[in-house]
Amino acid sequence: MSGHSKWSTIKHKKSATDKKRGDVFSKMARVITIAAKSGGDIETNYTLRSAVEKAKNLNMPKDNIERAIKKGTGELAGEQLEEILMEAYGPSGTALLVEVVTDNRNRSTSEVRHILSKNNGKLATSGSVQWLFGRQGLIQIDQSAIADKDEFELQAIDAGALDIDFEDQKAFVYVDPQDLQATQKMLNDMGYTTETGLVWVAKDTVELEESAQKPLQKIFEALNEHEDVQEVYTNAN
Repeated sequence: MSGHSKWSTIKHKKSATDKKRGDVFSKMARVITIAAKSGGDIETNYTLRSAVEKAKNLNMPKDNIERAIKKGTGELAGEQLEEILMEAYGPSGTALLVEVVTDNRNRSTSEVRHILSKNNGKLATSGSVQWLFGRQGLIQIDQSAIADKDEFELQAIDAGALDIDFEDQKAFVYVDPQDLQATQKMLNDMGYTTETGLVWVAKDTVELEESAQKPLQKIFEALNEHEDVQEVYTNAN
């Protein structure tokens, strides 16, 4: 698909490979808490509902989910969290977007900068990288639930899909953010179990020299291990 990068899908498998369950649950709790600041009812807060669905798919305990919601609504005391979008450059000038949820902006910025500098990367000035990406809604479906890929693509397009990609045993359906909820409902009504979220997708990808691939992968691994980093995206192909 246009603008899709295999690097941007590392998040889909990191929790099952190189991350401890506790680390994954901690990150998900922060996402849920942030989402719950806009309201703790998953029926009316679609962002919260999407976060809870993802947490359940990761087998996050119900008590953890409920506690994270209550922290977001103020029913329980918790960290004062904020979301930060950091822009950076990786090896060979590749563009990076790093989504962070933190209770200490200065600490997180300093630590992300250190990770980048150790791996031939650097933070970029605000606005210098973000324009290379577009915000899209993402719906994930297990390929095992799809009997016929061609038929599924037609169904997804009819439901509002802008683009569809099959990778890592998943079908990734990209939609306009405003259509995310409606498209998910249509796919659910067709019998598909879905997981949704908002992602950054590169408008154009750049070919990465072989010598730069491992350094870029090291940056992803190091960033994903940081407790404040939620997602990392790049325009590298």
